[in-house]
Amino acid sequence: MAIKIRKEDALNYHTQGSPGKIEVIPTKPLSSQLDLALAYSPGVAEPCKEIEADKENVYKYTAKGNLVAVISNGTAVLGLGDIGPEASKPVMEGKGVLFKKFAGIDVFDIEIDEKDPKKLIQIIKSLEPTFGGVNLEDIKAPECFEIETTLKQEMKIPVMHDDQHGTAIISGAALLNALEIVGKNIEDIRLVVNGAGASAVSCTRFYMSLGVKRENIVMCDKEGAIRMDRPDLDLIKSEFATSRQDIRTLTEALTGADVFLGLSAGNIVSGDQIKLMAPNPIVFALANPDPEIPYDVAMAAREDLIMATGRSDYPNQVNNVLGFPYIFRGALDVRATAINEEMKLAAAKAIAKLAKEPVPEIVNKAYGDNKLAFGSTYLIPKPFDPRLITTISPAVARAAMESGVAKTAITDWEAYELELQERIGIDQRLMSRVISRAKKDPKRVVFAEADNVKILKAAQTIRDEKIAIPILLGNEEKINSLIEENKLDLHDVLIIDTYKQPEKLQLYGDVLFKKRQRKGITPKEATRLMRDRNYFGAMMVELGEADALISGLTKDYPKTILPSLQVIGVKPGTDRVAGMYIMNTDKGPYFFADTTVNLNPSAEELVEIIGLTANGVKFFDIEPRVAVLSYSNFGSAKGETASKTAKATALAKQKFPDLVIEGEMQANVALNEEIQKENYPFSALIGKRANTLIFPDLSSGNIAYKLLSEIGNAEAIGPVLLGMNKPVHILQLGSSIREIVNMVAIAVVDAQSAS
Repeated sequence: MAIKIRKEDALNYHTQGSPGKIEVIPTKPLSSQLDLALAYSPGVAEPCKEIEADKENVYKYTAKGNLVAVISNGTAVLGLGDIGPEASKPVMEGKGVLFKKFAGIDVFDIEIDEKDPKKLIQIIKSLEPTFGGVNLEDIKAPECFEIETTLKQEMKIPVMHDDQHGTAIISGAALLNALEIVGKNIEDIRLVVNGAGASAVSCTRFYMSLGVKRENIVMCDKEGAIRMDRPDLDLIKSEFATSRQDIRTLTEALTGADVFLGLSAGNIVSGDQIKLMAPNPIVFALANPDPEIPYDVAMAAREDLIMATGRSDYPNQVNNVLGFPYIFRGALDVRATAINEEMKLAAAKAIAKLAKEPVPEIVNKAYGDNKLAFGSTYLIPKPFDPRLITTISPAVARAAMESGVAKTAITDWEAYELELQERIGIDQRLMSRVISRAKKDPKRVVFAEADNVKILKAAQTIRDEKIAIPILLGNEEKINSLIEENKLDLHDVLIIDTYKQPEKLQLYGDVLFKKRQRKGITPKEATRLMRDRNYFGAMMVELGEADALISGLTKDYPKTILPSLQVIGVKPGTDRVAGMYIMNTDKGPYFFADTTVNLNPSAEELVEIIGLTANGVKFFDIEPRVAVLSYSNFGSAKGETASKTAKATALAKQKFPDLVIEGEMQANVALNEEIQKENYPFSALIGKRANTLIFPDLSSGNIAYKLLSEIGNAEAIGPVLLGMNKPVHILQLGSSIREIVNMVAIAVVDAQSAS
């Protein structure tokens, strides 16, 4: 099933904090009078004069070279149609977010109140001095063809209407690979296209560029086959009108066809129609949210079928995000004057080639599928494959250079690949991968504080997105009242009121007594403790009645963790637990420990924390590179903390010889390779940027992550509890709904690993 989106959640998402999804952030310091004078008057006059002397200097002194305009007049928005420019703005902001996330490209979204194609062309053309590229979006056919064609002719920057070309490029890559699998030549296939809008027309044209012959194409619209003798044909439809006299309906067109491409409406093709196609048929049913034929119906009709849809819950999702961010990235990086056919073909072939390469473990884990390999259910890469940017963008840039539209050249392709990775922070998608992995095998997560509206809203999200199966602990009447009050759909979710479970309380109390009878607890006290939802939830996990526990939203960390330590305990061979925060920054994720548990660990205890943290980092498929922090650099200052951290570093290097570990060192030195090269050339972190920071005590770790999250523009994910024998994760007091959902995803993947 597709992700269920609730109206209230969507509206709240767009209104929480600052309205919308984007903001402008300065890239230069503005902290002094000198900074302001350099940024604006009088200093700004100098780059102005340089640009006046040579307009190409605009790329040197401004952000133009990394700035794309996402432009729409709101005449063909998603499945909503002509809703106007204002109503299209959330979509355009969303497109800008995808540009930034996947390719590091900045975007201004521009919604224009103009339907006249010629006037719209003039408006967009006048914006050329501002932007390095233009992404046209959601402009209806047939006007979109005239608009894009004219702008490409008259503007000297890349222009692409993604509705036309995005689907064409991605599905074209899938077509190349599907034909290879079934052993058919593209020049010989018979293609049926259902739909005659912008995307259908562009896909058909692009398939012809790939080798499909014009005479082997039949295009259909809601009236049936587009034939030369139909009186209602416009210029575009005339381009694809068939001269075949035996075809009037979609059914007749499908008889003997090799490929069906649907870009029309849902549920208009039957299994019987698919049976009429040639052996080893290829069906791309790309209508959204419902394909022209449901996936299960099509696959049941033909065992020899290869199918793709636009949906993420079936194999071979044709998703435009595989294309446009990386195509514009490559075009911008060589200052291309256009996105031409050679560049689009290069993108499609690069995507097709990438699907044939071995799938990295990081992708397998993200999608919870160790069987991902080139074949009928894996024609194109997954959207979160980190290799996309380093595969597609160089191919596009190279094609721009070879076809003569590049104004600059890339000479060092290895350096360019590193630049691409650094531009987006290749590990930036950490939580996206974790959530995708969780969805592949949802686990039962018990919430100890289900009488809190944040917990219930998070439970709604994880249920809707199939991240986990929630179990709610708390007063049943209060929980149901909150569900009704907040219009949530959780009535079929298991709710357990611990005060109404006498048999469970007794059973759980007996188990706790056996565990703690020599720790001063009595049978009566053990049963009484089980009324506490943190004890009750922990015992559910311990006895296999739930897979993970989430708590801590409303209680202090020590009070929340104690029941789990008493009921579940630490892993065998481990003497303690530790708390790790993931700090998502523009430079990628950093892992901080210990931030929540150990007050003032000894050197030996720090070594254990290093081991726990390193394993925690590996859990996220990232190589830990450990810096042990202090106020001293390699003995430069004396004191108890410096001595402790120096000893811990030495012991850790002996215990974990395969880990990259360095210390003791100050935080700025740990993160600055230039300082290390100049002053400490022996450092093991030179060439291997530290990503795992071990703090000497709880105070420093806790202060550091909270400061960074508040004033350092970093997102804090955690705390991730390390060392527990079974999945237990403690929320930060007052966590947001998003933070709760992130922790649930981590807990689910933790449970998957445990099982």
